[in-house]
Amino acid sequence: MIAIPLNLELIAPVFLILSLILPLILFFFYSSRFNNKEAAPNKQTVTIPKSYPLIGSYFALKRTGNRRIQWLSDIVQISPANTFTFHRPLGRLQVFTGNPANVEHILKTRFSNYQKGYSVTSTLSDFLGTGIFNTDGNTWKFQRQVASHEFNTKSLRKFVEHVVDAELSDRLIPIMASAAQHNQTLDFQDILQRFAFDNICKIAFGFDAEYLTSSAERSKFAVAYEEAIEISSKRFRELSPLVWKVKRALNIGSEKRCRMAVREVHEFAKNIVREKKRELKEKESLESVDMLSRFLSSGHSDEDFVTDIVISFILAGKDTTSAALTWFFWLLSKYPRVEKEIVKEIMEKSEAPVYDEVKHMVYTHAALCESMRLYPPVPMDTKEAVEDDVLPDGTVVKKGSLVTYHVYAMGRLESIWGEDWAEFKPERWLQKVESGKWKFVPKDSFTYPVFQAGPRMCLGKDMAFMQMQSVVAGILRRFAVVPTVAEGVELNFISFLSAQMGGGFPVKIIEKETSN
Repeated sequence: MIAIPLNLELIAPVFLILSLILPLILFFFYSSRFNNKEAAPNKQTVTIPKSYPLIGSYFALKRTGNRRIQWLSDIVQISPANTFTFHRPLGRLQVFTGNPANVEHILKTRFSNYQKGYSVTSTLSDFLGTGIFNTDGNTWKFQRQVASHEFNTKSLRKFVEHVVDAELSDRLIPIMASAAQHNQTLDFQDILQRFAFDNICKIAFGFDAEYLTSSAERSKFAVAYEEAIEISSKRFRELSPLVWKVKRALNIGSEKRCRMAVREVHEFAKNIVREKKRELKEKESLESVDMLSRFLSSGHSDEDFVTDIVISFILAGKDTTSAALTWFFWLLSKYPRVEKEIVKEIMEKSEAPVYDEVKHMVYTHAALCESMRLYPPVPMDTKEAVEDDVLPDGTVVKKGSLVTYHVYAMGRLESIWGEDWAEFKPERWLQKVESGKWKFVPKDSFTYPVFQAGPRMCLGKDMAFMQMQSVVAGILRRFAVVPTVAEGVELNFISFLSAQMGGGFPVKIIEKETSN
């Protein structure tokens, strides 16, 4: 008899909040149906959106559909100092900026004031737990120190090199050769995602997911991982966090699928952790090459800790390199001059180039940087202000506000890259030296924050370039990748937790007649 009033007392606040937000939801439903009849804004008609009581500028964002990254980028480009404040529902503010001075302020100068924050960490906590990409403060610092030590070892670099070479020669190249022989169309984005997933699972867990095979069968772990990423990231697009939290509490719809996917990922990961701990206990001489073995061997045996950190590293390694390579091969198809220069550089190396050769592929490295300038794997990154602040351009940031630096927009700013910013031009990263060869000239990380900057600078940056350059060399030595997208069709740049090509990347593979 006592339980009923207590339950009602717990449920009452939920119904109170629902009663306040229900009119907004109904208004959204009918407004969105009406607005769907209107064309989404294009760059010529973009203006800074108006804000309305309670709903802010939510409907303006909602109308953009899958063009939200481009739309926000266009607003950053037309805004004074390339910064504007977006009004979210219920009075929440979010600053978007493409100003390098602001980026340095956020990622370095006032690093302690701009953290992941509750809104981000709570949204992703089901999936990422307290892994390195979803935590702040001492927890983040400790994981960063542990990971940094391992990433700086020569043995890990050699292991990564071996994993990539094996996946390339044993799986990717044969699949492409078969597609060329049978005139088969491949979704190259899917192929590259599978390739990257196999790689990162071996590097992180020492486990072969066998995701990149000629079979159409998809790994349960990989499918669950992809679904968990997609649904978790879509939570950020809801009118209010309350929407997905109520769905999660009731275990319905997408949140039910998310719960099942996250459970599959975590159970799988924990089983691998337990098996690895058993192997290490039984075999004192077991070679600790993968990340999980290294963490466990160095004394970090807490099951939840190593599971969360390894799942986070899979996220970092799976979608970022595949996204970068997908758009890279698309750009090469549009700029044959650049492809010709890259192939020339590849042919100067041995048939199976080792790391020491790959890292000296200067023009290829520049082309990858240029590709990620236009199509960054992580197009936006958001922090939360711990306390009131003022950005270098004068923008006022209130405590609790979200602050997003828009990497995609920054790659399109004429003030940074010049009038020819829209051109795919690797030479903007190079200069000729006396010998007549190219020298790579890196950009300031706050101007080009593709790999973040400051204390959170990506630990796997060098590893990522090694993987990508190895893949480019392995593919272009033997094949031409020819998109089958119809002339005039505009490819859609979308993002969940990292970028994707909407609808996939259909290509034909043409095997070259001769190879060196």
